[in-house]
Amino acid sequence: MDKLRTVSDTKRNFYQHHNRPINSIYRRVVEELMVEMHLLSVNVDFRSDPIYYLGVCQSFTQFMNGYMPESDKESIFRALCQSINNNPDEYRQKSDSLLNFATQKSPQELINWLLHPTNDNGLEAVADHWRYALDNPKFKYSRLFAIGFYTLLEKSDAEIVKNEEKFAELIKPLTDKLNLPIDKLKKDLELYRSNIEKMSQMLIVLADTLEASKKKRQTNGE
Repeated sequence: MDKLRTVSDTKRNFYQHHNRPINSIYRRVVEELMVEMHLLSVNVDFRSDPIYYLGVCQSFTQFMNGYMPESDKESIFRALCQSINNNPDEYRQKSDSLLNFATQKSPQELINWLLHPTNDNGLEAVADHWRYALDNPKFKYSRLFAIGFYTLLEKSDAEIVKNEEKFAELIKPLTDKLNLPIDKLKKDLELYRSNIEKMSQMLIVLADTLEASKKKRQTNGE
């Protein structure tokens, strides 16, 4: 029997693909995402799916906003996927395909497609992958799936996700189908939105601090 990959194995794999230091402000973000992806990848009930991929991509985009040097971000993202032996290009391609699809559909049409995925609009690979997860009787819920799901509906209609009652009613057929823990999903999304706000505030403070430091150096003639 193959030896189960450990978190240490995954971290070691990550730094083999990205060997430059990670900005200390963002290190916790990267490591928490890495551990979350690792734990899912070794869970016997977990099957990756395009919505999970979107959740990974969206989390990375949101929480790595403002990362410097900017040129390192893609290397870090690729290393995260490669650390669990996944293909980063597949994450990006399937996430982009889903988002493009969502812009053309109403929220209800989107839910209908998620319940009965078809190969329309060039979505063959995405639909086949999603169908594989959808048919899993032991579908494994994750925070990253919740973020991907939320992002997809937000892309379709930014207002629907702001109305808690309408949002809950809209997604009920799919949450019933997948037997998702509704309270957990709700809390995960509340925390996600809260953390985005905190990150935005932190970046504003950081920008102000850097600007003040720059002006001070100029005043001192440095």
